[in-house]
Amino acid sequence: MSYSVLIVEDEPVLARNMLLYLERHGIACQLAASGEEGLALLEAARPDAVVLDHNLPGQDGLSVLRRMREREPQLPVVMATGHGSEQVAVEAMKAGAFDYLIKPVSLHQLKQVLDRSVQQQRQAQELRHLRAGGGIGHVPAAQGLAALLGTSPAMRQLQGRLRQLVDAEERLSEGHTPAVLIGGETGTGKELVARALHFEGPRRAGPFVEINCASLPSQLVESELFGHERGAFTDARERRIGLVEAAHGGTLFLDEVGELELATQAKLLRLLEDHQVRRLGSVREQKVDVRVLAATNRPLEAMVAAGQFRSDLFYRLGMLRIELPPLREREGDVAVLAAAFLARSARRYGKPEMRFSDEALQALSRHRWPGNVRELGNLVEQCVILASDTVIEADDLPLPVMPDGALGDPAALGTEPWPTSLPDTERRLLVNALERNRWNVTQAARALGISRDTLRYRIDKFGLR
Repeated sequence: MSYSVLIVEDEPVLARNMLLYLERHGIACQLAASGEEGLALLEAARPDAVVLDHNLPGQDGLSVLRRMREREPQLPVVMATGHGSEQVAVEAMKAGAFDYLIKPVSLHQLKQVLDRSVQQQRQAQELRHLRAGGGIGHVPAAQGLAALLGTSPAMRQLQGRLRQLVDAEERLSEGHTPAVLIGGETGTGKELVARALHFEGPRRAGPFVEINCASLPSQLVESELFGHERGAFTDARERRIGLVEAAHGGTLFLDEVGELELATQAKLLRLLEDHQVRRLGSVREQKVDVRVLAATNRPLEAMVAAGQFRSDLFYRLGMLRIELPPLREREGDVAVLAAAFLARSARRYGKPEMRFSDEALQALSRHRWPGNVRELGNLVEQCVILASDTVIEADDLPLPVMPDGALGDPAALGTEPWPTSLPDTERRLLVNALERNRWNVTQAARALGISRDTLRYRIDKFGLR
């Protein structure tokens, strides 16, 4: 684990021994010989933990501890006291010390306590992200490759590719595992693939940290990813580690990576190249050990050509690429997935005997599923909630219905003359689908075989209201 420590100790021999021992284990250290010097370095060095002696010239350790806690409430401080100072240790714990050590200090024990303090602080930070909806993903019941249901040739090929990547990571003897770029339409299961790579691989015991780059305002993405120091900007009242540091030893999953701004892309490139991050407001780099997975449904190649995405980051992320097949290309998997979703939803809503009729399964298999697996799962849950019988019939499925020929018969487009240009044809098809579905955008998108976002874009493009 990589982190930094401020040692506030007035005994030069002990302070030097601490510094040499910790630095041999990759921990950056700075020394202060008094409480006043320690408080000054706290602002300048921004350490991840503090070792604080009680008997200091000037202010004693307890006074310094209280002032440190006022400035950095989340900062772990380990107090060092002499023999017969049990009361001091009690006071230190009451004042907010993480732990205390009795002198003479065991250097091995000191490192163990510091490791534990920083790890717990980072876990607490991760938990705060989770409670605030900051991007730590929900862990599904099924993990790894077992969560990727389907027996179609497209799915078997995908499962084989993922197994190759996991095996390669298991055999890696030095260096860092390359990033993986996961592509595919909305709803195809990119998060499940990311989780499969994490929970099947050697990092399975480490954290899986997810951030949706499109769900946060652009001005907050950098702080969420890389963290910040107290005072780095107006509302930065305390230090906060970023999701990159929270993922140390595990996996960082960047969903919708195509939404990142160019400045943030540059910092992400630095992370991939050097495995270092710098918190906002800090002058010091932090070493991190993370596996980066990224996902997008946007055409990154086109964005590179348009100057909207860095080419060097694209090639770094795209060294290993996985493209998820849309559900319409997974022959036979609709029935498998529908049965799995039905069993799960029926169990959740206390209707364990439910099943699909043969006609319902045929209707599900004929549908184009523009929203892919996510759309299928939502539809099945809706059926279970509204079902009054144990058998779901074809008529119970909330699928949009368009008459045969609606997209190819001029008469089906109304009585107006047949359009003579491609934009005019597209506009007429959009209007026709919207009118037939009573301007329900979701159902009209399903009928056209496109995503809802794509349909909304075209509604705006043609000024349809």
